[in-house]
Amino acid sequence: MINYRAILNVLFALLIFLGIMLIFPALISFFYKENDLYSFIQAIGISISIGTIGFFLTRTSAELRAKDGFIIVTLGWILFSALGALPFYFSGYFANYTDCFFETMSGFSTTGASILTDIEALPHGILFWRSLTHWLGGMGIILLSLAILPLLGVGGMQLFKAEVPGPTPDKLTPRIKHTAELLWGVYVLLSVAEIQMLRFAGMEWFDSVCHTFGTMATGGFSTKNASIAYYDSSLIHSIIIFFMILAGANFSLHYRALRGKPKVYWRDPEALFYISIIAVSAFLVTLEVIRFSDSPLLIDIRDSIFQVVSIITTTGYVTADYEQWGATAQIILLILMFVGGSAGSTGGGMKIIRSMILIRFGRNELKRLIHPQAVLTIRVGDMVIPREIVTNIAGFFLLYISLFVFGVLFMSNLGLDILTSIGSVAATIGNIGPGIGNVGPVDNYAHIPTVGKWFLSFLMLVGRLEIYTVIILFTKTFWKK
Repeated sequence: MINYRAILNVLFALLIFLGIMLIFPALISFFYKENDLYSFIQAIGISISIGTIGFFLTRTSAELRAKDGFIIVTLGWILFSALGALPFYFSGYFANYTDCFFETMSGFSTTGASILTDIEALPHGILFWRSLTHWLGGMGIILLSLAILPLLGVGGMQLFKAEVPGPTPDKLTPRIKHTAELLWGVYVLLSVAEIQMLRFAGMEWFDSVCHTFGTMATGGFSTKNASIAYYDSSLIHSIIIFFMILAGANFSLHYRALRGKPKVYWRDPEALFYISIIAVSAFLVTLEVIRFSDSPLLIDIRDSIFQVVSIITTTGYVTADYEQWGATAQIILLILMFVGGSAGSTGGGMKIIRSMILIRFGRNELKRLIHPQAVLTIRVGDMVIPREIVTNIAGFFLLYISLFVFGVLFMSNLGLDILTSIGSVAATIGNIGPGIGNVGPVDNYAHIPTVGKWFLSFLMLVGRLEIYTVIILFTKTFWKK
């Protein structure tokens, strides 16, 4: 049975949390003395007042169950995007609420798809809020709530499983609250390190913070119209490449490495496969880029590595217009949009571990044709993957591809050409940002029809919560007692 009162109580608590988070961009607006301060004051008042009243009216001691967790996580992300869009709407810098919601959902889901045509014209508070939505959504809104809001301690495992639904949610400790604290601690530590390194490389404080938020969350919102291409600095590009790779890896590995076990990276099959894909893809893309480029060799190598890492980690930062590269390079990048980062990372896509297991599953089925009676197991390192997890991954892959195909048909029906339809759907369901066609690295989503923006916003949510958490709400079985 679904506990609607408990669900509402947590959702109202999240609204209070949202209002508190809005204070930070408000302080930025106050510091720079810009005209967007009142927009944040209005949004803070609405979020905290509604959240506080609703929270005390729905107080309950009932425990959350699995179904409640799925509802809270899905509605929580929608609610955060709906009210998180208010500063954009009140500021007057956006044409309509649809664009505000699209930009906010893109931020929280760490997609980085934007409808803005002149980012540098925005005030600092708005720019900071765009980037902060990335950082909050990167490690997870609910996960952060579990770490700092004791009132969500009851039923925490249900929320953890719903928001971090990978093949096997990785608990570092038996207590979910402690796990959330550790993961966020690593996230904060790496973020501080990147901010300091970007400052050392010559980036301004404000831009260092915003680009760090985009990097560690694998989001991709920049404070510059040209994205990272604005900075003609190999050092800055290299720093961002390094931290994108870290953000696309499993954060539990970072935690163990910081605890004095750096060899954990080389002992983890997924991490090795992840680095191998980056290395091979970067090599092949570089060979292709060199054929079609007149730029110096080192620039071609740098841009190739940057774009491969940016796409596979689903960050979406840009240093070059990859649509000007050869077809082979573009196809490799398109494939990487589907692969995504590691499980337990802030990256999107289908995740490395799922690809590994699917490849091993396919190999076993070929062996079974020759040896029908053979008992074949799927191993990742020393771990034997249970059959139910393999089935779960196969179902995930089917749903992912089905949603992609349906999405392409839906967007093409709105009048978009085939490349733009493919690019927009692949980039939003994979939480990447830039795609191909008219939503490529030097384009944006402003021209997408209103219906298309709402549909792509839905795909961003589905992709960020890894399909099952959202899609299960549309099944009859879920709502049966």
